[in-house]
Amino acid sequence: MKILLINHYAGSPNLGMEYRPYYLSREWVKSGHEVFIVAASQSHLRKTQPNVEHDFQEEIIDGITYIWIKTPKYNTNNLSRITNMFAFAGKLIMKSKFIARKYKPDIVIASSTYLLDNYPVRRISKLTKAKYIYEVHDLWPLSPQEIGGFSKWHPYIMLLQKAENFAYKNTDAVITMLPKAEPHMKSHGLKPGKFNYIPNGVFCDDWNDNIKIPEKQKYILDNLKNEGNKLIGFAGNHGIANALDNMINAAEILKNEKISFLLIGNGPEKENLKNLVKTKALNNVIFLDSITKNEIPDMLSYFDILYIGLMPQPIFRFGISPNKMIDYMMAAKPIVQAIDAGNNMVEDANCGIAVKPNIPSEVAEAILKLLNLSQKERIIMGENGRKYVRKNHDFVLLAKKFINVLSFETKIF
Repeated sequence: MKILLINHYAGSPNLGMEYRPYYLSREWVKSGHEVFIVAASQSHLRKTQPNVEHDFQEEIIDGITYIWIKTPKYNTNNLSRITNMFAFAGKLIMKSKFIARKYKPDIVIASSTYLLDNYPVRRISKLTKAKYIYEVHDLWPLSPQEIGGFSKWHPYIMLLQKAENFAYKNTDAVITMLPKAEPHMKSHGLKPGKFNYIPNGVFCDDWNDNIKIPEKQKYILDNLKNEGNKLIGFAGNHGIANALDNMINAAEILKNEKISFLLIGNGPEKENLKNLVKTKALNNVIFLDSITKNEIPDMLSYFDILYIGLMPQPIFRFGISPNKMIDYMMAAKPIVQAIDAGNNMVEDANCGIAVKPNIPSEVAEAILKLLNLSQKERIIMGENGRKYVRKNHDFVLLAKKFINVLSFETKIF
């Protein structure tokens, strides 16, 4: 089966995020399918951009044919990013016949967050009589409305709303990472029986194929543990959305305990968070530099408890599937989750304690409750999380589940 997946931001292990298209495609290639990924030459999610000199430039990465479309450079979430989006979608529309004729896909997947690739994907599917699949990462244009404050009458939002309605009415199947989104999709035209939930994932068998953290960071962590401290960790982007001030405020409550809070990573809020710690004169909060993806398993192994939080957002009522949570579960550590969402992975897996967001006292109480458990009880709780991921979030299984949806729709198998 020939699969054409269009994702503006698609990356690879060497290029950086986003990884989901690569990992699913790699499994499909192993299963004997021919996979093409169409992506833009510029993405704010990647750490490295591909070297692209002209449109529809091909590159083979681990058996996957990447087709790069040259798009304008941009750095921030402003007009230049919108220009980049329209350049990508516009070139796809203009070259739909070329893509259909050259690659002759059996399946075409629209997987870019912002919806505009659904028009060329629909056209390609009609030209080749392929099935048209819409993969939903986030609900646009609802997300920029609820998070960004855009009016539903804003021209850009109206354009995206038209595209969303078009997608749900015309797609042969929806695959999404949002478990509670079906009612919203049906209200915009999705027919019954076309909703499929396939969450984010990880390659479980690759989890321990990692490299050690830098010696400087290892020295700090070892010293803290040798001094008898329990370690509470967060690893990831330091942004407003991650509610790290909630973690720091919980650290203030527990400043007289033998507990150290470590924040690993970088991000726009890191300096503000450092200033908050300085203002509160806390000596139990430590910031460490960011680490590579392959160093995450080793880093997380040092901690007793891992923290994840998100600022309250109405959009979370449709569910969440954060990669960070999956990494935490694979680390087999108890988790304190401060998130209000339509689903609750921590409770489903019985691998920690879920509390309300932005209430530091509840975070502090949850930490103490977990630390008061026996070591055996914490190990069992952590293993619950790892077992949950192996059962529900292994990319090997998710890729098969994805193909089962495609196979049913195509009636090929």
